[in-house]
Amino acid sequence: ALRVNGVLKTLNLSQNQLCGVDFMGRGTYSVVGITALAEALKVNGVMTELDVSWNSIGPAGATAIAAALRGNAVLTKLDLARNGIDDAGAEALASALRVNGVLKTLNLSQNQLCGVDFMGRGTYSVVGITALAEALKVNGVMTELDVSWNSIGPAGATAIAAALRGNAVLTKLDLARNGIDDAGAEALASALRVN
Repeated sequence: ALRVNGVLKTLNLSQNQLCGVDFMGRGTYSVVGITALAEALKVNGVMTELDVSWNSIGPAGATAIAAALRGNAVLTKLDLARNGIDDAGAEALASALRVNGVLKTLNLSQNQLCGVDFMGRGTYSVVGITALAEALKVNGVMTELDVSWNSIGPAGATAIAAALRGNAVLTKLDLARNGIDDAGAEALASALRVN
């Protein structure tokens, strides 16, 4: 239906089981649902807002959405909060953000962009958040980014700070609950002097 839809501009699918798993991890994961949605986004010419938060789409789902973002020319707001997106998913999204010229608002809060969940479980990697930061350097349309609750730490904050030095369009950035210490704060403060 979304492939031929010419009217629906906003779709909220939050807190469902698009990949067969609920937010508690119950169920059997399948990328079929989110992939079908992503394929429809590639050709949909009217939908400007999509919320698929709290769906446990994981890195495979994020990769499917990223592929859609590469060709989508109308989606301006995307909510991917609390989806178990790790550093690999963040890298896929970052790659898409380098070429997407319309997405203005992206919510990636409460994921595992650095490989660590909000309880501190996992192995920290700066690769995902660094890829997103690098994408911000060349993305000329994104005005709002939420990466709160991702345990990015000081290294992630430093990567974001470097992006802020060269980004002239981002007007809202949420870094809450990320374990940013004084070194991260110092990097951000330095970037804010020139942003």
